[in-house]
Amino acid sequence: MNLSAYVLDQPRPVATPIPGVLHATWAGSRDGLSTLSLWRQSLAPGGATPPHSHPREEIVLCLSGKGEVHIDGAPHAFGPQQTVLLPANVPHQIFNAGTEPLEMAAVFSATPVAVALPDGSALDLPWSS
Repeated sequence: MNLSAYVLDQPRPVATPIPGVLHATWAGSRDGLSTLSLWRQSLAPGGATPPHSHPREEIVLCLSGKGEVHIDGAPHAFGPQQTVLLPANVPHQIFNAGTEPLEMAAVFSATPVAVALPDGSALDLPWSS
């Protein structure tokens, strides 16, 4: 493994072209990883990710706020001290269901992270993964 560093700073999430989504990639391919990515995201009140899926598993850790993940048309509420498990190729969408920012960290079993829209077309991310 050829890591660029063993200890990384954790930048604050910044605004993205996706309305209400702030993002920071904390670790991934640019850091020398070959099979993992770590993201930090914040969703503004009323904000949501686009509906999407990944060909690899994802784990979302709720740091603060209230969220809902919609899978197969059903909402699943989550909050601080809870973990959301998202299997590979399962379409999902995450919503901020509260009045405060929804703060999350996400771990992916891939780097870079591929993202597909519900029609199967690729969603080009506005950040590096």
